[in-house]
Amino acid sequence: MPTTAGGSSEPNVTEREPLLSRDAEDNRSDASKNYASVDVHAVPLLDPEDEESIGLEDHVPEHKRQLGPLSAASLIFNRVIGTGIFATPSVILRSSGSVGLSLIMWLLGATVALCGTAVYIELGTGLPRNGGEKNYLEYIYRQPKLLVTCIYAMYAVLTGWQAASCSVFGEYALHAWNPTQPPSPTAARLAGVLCITVALVLHGTMLKAGVRIQNALGLFKLLILIGIALSGLASLLRLPGFRLENPPHNLEWSKMWQGSLQGGANAFVTGLFNVIWCFIGYSNANYALAEVRDPVRTIKRAAPLAMLSVTLVYLLVNVAYLAVVDKEEIVGSGRIVAALHFGKLWGVGAERAVSIIVAMSTLGNILAVLFTHGRVVQELGREGVLPFSSIFASNKPFNAPFAGLFEQWLVTSGLVLLVPPGDAYLFMLNLSSYPLAIINTFVSGGLVFIHLPDAWLPKRLQELRASYGWRPPFAAWTAVVVFFLLSNVFLVAVPLIPPSHGYRVYERLPYWLHVLVAWAISLGGVVYWYVWCVWLPRRGGYTLVREWVRDDDGTTRRIVRKVKAT
Repeated sequence: MPTTAGGSSEPNVTEREPLLSRDAEDNRSDASKNYASVDVHAVPLLDPEDEESIGLEDHVPEHKRQLGPLSAASLIFNRVIGTGIFATPSVILRSSGSVGLSLIMWLLGATVALCGTAVYIELGTGLPRNGGEKNYLEYIYRQPKLLVTCIYAMYAVLTGWQAASCSVFGEYALHAWNPTQPPSPTAARLAGVLCITVALVLHGTMLKAGVRIQNALGLFKLLILIGIALSGLASLLRLPGFRLENPPHNLEWSKMWQGSLQGGANAFVTGLFNVIWCFIGYSNANYALAEVRDPVRTIKRAAPLAMLSVTLVYLLVNVAYLAVVDKEEIVGSGRIVAALHFGKLWGVGAERAVSIIVAMSTLGNILAVLFTHGRVVQELGREGVLPFSSIFASNKPFNAPFAGLFEQWLVTSGLVLLVPPGDAYLFMLNLSSYPLAIINTFVSGGLVFIHLPDAWLPKRLQELRASYGWRPPFAAWTAVVVFFLLSNVFLVAVPLIPPSHGYRVYERLPYWLHVLVAWAISLGGVVYWYVWCVWLPRRGGYTLVREWVRDDDGTTRRIVRKVKAT
């Protein structure tokens, strides 16, 4: 358990931070407050304005803000676009039953994503700090102190966010190397670990080079998707080099709706579930806002630009697939739909190009996720929540959060190497996706509470809501926030419904296993909080006090100290 976030580094400035903000205090004149065995001493800072601002935004020297609008948009673009748009359209088409309904499902997924983008722009402009949802959950759910932080820390540290992507990279990279021979599972896993190791070296020791490569891969993805979209348009127009002898008739109005909902409501819901996950990643830049130049202005521009671009190219690419490949072939082949598209236009030999494209797209995804989630772990270290917090909080020796990046590398590599084959990919994918739906549900639910008009709340809740003093530079419409909340409740609830007869989520594992593991991680966070903040302090006769410190590089962080009870 962490006893202090201090360590070998000597901070230049120390400020006692009142963990119970003035807004949350009641009328008692006592100088301290107590919850369980966490005694929080309200010692005011020298400057009340500094006290307020230090909790809302990171005090980061300007020279450490190295990400501009392009880099922020690239973080989102690379996170959203992995393998989904190359493979998932066949799953969506099978679930919907018809071409027209599948396009409507993609529009619904885009609507959810754009609502989520608006929600996270509001949260990011109101709390422009590294850490993303950690900051928003702490701000909204203030009692019991540190409970929500400990739960989130469990997710951040134990979930291998990049594990599924590493497996995909290994498979497609080796297929591109030798298309004539399927890669062995062991070789694919080792290639995936090698990929994330390269990402660790880039982001952990060569920050600027890693960001440039990440941005280049984001641009590469955009150009490739635009190329696929244009090739489909060229095929529809029967241009030379793109003319098909027997073009499909998927986009004719009389045939677009044939077979709608033939799989029933369960299949439709499953397909919609997959569509929404294809757009996940709109919050990725929020994890690194302290390193963005002019973060409020940048996130207000970069996030909508990235997500509108994704929405447009997703829809155009789906149209391109349908313009080139017959519906029955997409549904029944079991192959990645991008390979079918390239094969129809340029022959089977073009499939090696597809493998290269998917591998490079996945590499960009791995780089973006590692970059941001390494900073989430660093932020938890800066908050004094993790053991050895001073190590995780440090940017030494390469001016990058190497310890946080290494922790993510370690967990991800372990999952890639140790999870048994067969159901491994889908289980790792679901285990990284389902916790995010839980987190988004609580984040959006708290924001709905802040948005509700006074007339809808009893007086006590009006006072609680007023204590937040929430005045962000950008505010999403309340209806948008409510819709985003409902979409995440849907994502949390759907995996609990038993699959229809004849359909299996996993080959050997129970369909609910990733749900059980996700909620078990939450319970682990509760246990961690109780032992660290309640049981040990009571047994040891001390209280925990967090203080702000400013390190010699100008950044601020918190340390946790044990104070003996008097």
